[in-house]
Amino acid sequence: MTDAARDKAEAQRAGELADELRRIQAEEAALHARRIHVLAEAFAITEAQTSRIASSASKEREMPLRSMAAELGMAVRMNDRTMQSRMWDAFTLCTSFRVTTTALEEGRITQAHASAILDTGRVIDEPSARAAFEQTVLGYAETTTPARTRAYARSQADVFNPLTMQERHDLAVQGRRIWVTDLDDGMSLLHQLLPTVIAHGILDRTTRQARLIMSVDRARRRAFADEDRGGVASGGVASGGVAPGGVASGGVIGVDNGGWAGGPRCAGDASLSKDASPAASTEPDEPVWFDDRTLDQTRADLVADMLLTGAPCIDPAADAAPGGLGSIRAHVQVTIPVTTLTGVTSGGAELDGIAPVDPETARQLAGNAPGWDRILTDPVTGIVLAVDRHDPPPAMRRFLDARDRHCRAPGCRRPARQCDHDHTIDYALGGRTEYGNLANVCKRHHTLKHASRWTVRQLAGGTLEFTSPSGRAYSDTPTPRVVFLPSDEPPAPF
Repeated sequence: MTDAARDKAEAQRAGELADELRRIQAEEAALHARRIHVLAEAFAITEAQTSRIASSASKEREMPLRSMAAELGMAVRMNDRTMQSRMWDAFTLCTSFRVTTTALEEGRITQAHASAILDTGRVIDEPSARAAFEQTVLGYAETTTPARTRAYARSQADVFNPLTMQERHDLAVQGRRIWVTDLDDGMSLLHQLLPTVIAHGILDRTTRQARLIMSVDRARRRAFADEDRGGVASGGVASGGVAPGGVASGGVIGVDNGGWAGGPRCAGDASLSKDASPAASTEPDEPVWFDDRTLDQTRADLVADMLLTGAPCIDPAADAAPGGLGSIRAHVQVTIPVTTLTGVTSGGAELDGIAPVDPETARQLAGNAPGWDRILTDPVTGIVLAVDRHDPPPAMRRFLDARDRHCRAPGCRRPARQCDHDHTIDYALGGRTEYGNLANVCKRHHTLKHASRWTVRQLAGGTLEFTSPSGRAYSDTPTPRVVFLPSDEPPAPF
């Protein structure tokens, strides 16, 4: 068999496997729908049993549901509290989201899609508004992934929900808290429920700090390697040794003696890392330490340091950047409709196209924003038409970031600010640098496009059509912006 024939056969087989996987997924969806109907019927039985209890004592009236949950839970080896929650979800889905349940039965969506619609839409109490929400989101869910469906459903819930975004946020923020889940091997998971902007700001700031630490460490490694090649380095080497070129095989910058259980006094300290090992130094009793922590490990150590001591215990960037790690501030990107900014409407602000932001926080951020993008959208479809800004980076990039919001590979949600502005038709092959030939694609999918036989074609309206080596096409259309209409209520104070 020739190479070309083999490649064609393998591509064809990949397409057949994709078709088979699609059939299996549809069958699984139908099974999930059957399970939902069983659980919903069980919940309905308990509702009827409860209605026949004359007593008003809450404990007695809870017994039918508890008993049914125990019966079903034991039958499938599931905790009865978990079973009780699933029964309620199934009942709500079957009674309040019938069209979604039908779509699940027919395999047009998955259980994850149905859960996204249920979770975001259950807060809409008015039946006609909830039905309109369901129809709108369901049509979108049938074309994309559960994660994108959930994000879109959240934005649509802002339109149909009888409570304003600010009212819902004011209620939700009262539930902010912190808790710990203990895991295996002496580890625990720290959770903190916070407003969205604050949470993303914490992640952004610690990411910037961690990357600065890693950049400083790379510079130290290069300097040490240069000294070693020049014959400057001397002295003993501790356990762990030195890799070729004089660079230590592990370790982190800085040394501390004592601390938790023989470890450091603070989480970001050098001796916390099990990878710590010193390299040769010009002074035998003053070893040079390198930082082999990953980005995730460094961020986790920074958060622990700042929570326990108020600041990172060790700041290797103090001499590399003005102000060191403490000077780094969080960056977030928020889209705010002008009607929300002026108080005419009360919703629509979004963080990176991922999560909604309450209007009050959005206005506070707007007051301190260093720059603005003005985004003009189609009043019917919500598709971005043009972008403008007073103090701009290149206008074309602003347009693409506003239109795409995230990587355009079907299913990928990496924010546009972390993507490449890719020429759909390669520039080297004559592709022009224009709106109709550019799209945001993350590194992973950019590489896939160039290093494999996948192809991409851009259609009208910014729709991208990805074609696999087997010849199957998968399309991705820019997510419409939600349009908010002015209300009759007086403008909120700005």
